[in-house]
Amino acid sequence: MGSSPPEPMPPYFRDSTMTVKLPPDYRPSADEEYMNPYQLEYFRQKLISWKEELLLESRETLEYLREENWQEADMVDRASVEADANLELRTRNRYRKLIPKIDAALRRIEDGSYGYCEESGEEIGIKRLEVRLIATMSVEAQERHERIKRQQGEFDF
Repeated sequence: MGSSPPEPMPPYFRDSTMTVKLPPDYRPSADEEYMNPYQLEYFRQKLISWKEELLLESRETLEYLREENWQEADMVDRASVEADANLELRTRNRYRKLIPKIDAALRRIEDGSYGYCEESGEEIGIKRLEVRLIATMSVEAQERHERIKRQQGEFDF
């Protein structure tokens, strides 16, 4: 006896703001159309949440740096405070560089190019996007790009 076809997904529901409403506990699946409105909304929400988290952490760092006592009497204590602050600033600087990449990914969602390799036009894949929300290349294209950079002596640190 043959198996019955899978149940169709419910129609995409948009609220009054024209935002796609995701079903509770939605996770993208390889069984559905690639970069359908549910998947796009899922990744859009993840990107927005990540950006908000980075901005919040940056504000907290600034507040910490304003409140920190920079006049420690003991040289070791002062060096420790400065080392901690330096580490925080370097981390936040990396986060600050991520925000434009997140914004670019959100723009790709809007223009319909999110999830597709900027080099080949092939699907990047749900698994890769789950791991690297801002990915712009398929694994193969990224590896090729990195191999060329290594051959040319260029490195991204």
